[in-house]
Amino acid sequence: MKRLSAFLVVMIAAVSVHAQTNDGPDYKTAIGVKVYPGAITLKHFIKPTVALEGLGYISSDGFRLTGLYELHNDIGGVAGLKWYLGGGAHVGVWSDSWRTKYPYRNDGLALGIDGVLGLDYKIQGIPLNISFDWQPSFNIIGYSYFEGGWGGLGLRYTF
Repeated sequence: MKRLSAFLVVMIAAVSVHAQTNDGPDYKTAIGVKVYPGAITLKHFIKPTVALEGLGYISSDGFRLTGLYELHNDIGGVAGLKWYLGGGAHVGVWSDSWRTKYPYRNDGLALGIDGVLGLDYKIQGIPLNISFDWQPSFNIIGYSYFEGGWGGLGLRYTF
């Protein structure tokens, strides 16, 4: 219990110190959640206009990992607001319950390609990033299909 308490105190202090230095319109790394479908998201800029984003989705249907390469560009007149587009790939494994619901999709593995188009906003004064995007994907290996309904709202803590 003492170790956990000490760890929490150190983490809160680190976040407080970091938040004071991360109040501008840009960020280097952010971690958070993306809604629809629900995912954990990690975005990291490798250049001022190029980011890598990783997404991990877990549901009763299985799990899916997606990696995206994104090109970001400023939207003039609004500090911290950017539009972005990019592409990447995904790998997923379907659960037994998913295979039972869809017996004609009998393969448990999913491999495919993804696209992304969206808006990204770093709120000035606090370490928070908000994004909204569309992430179409095409599953190639496993059951082949196009999925145009992925994407949504992302909320991330920025570093």
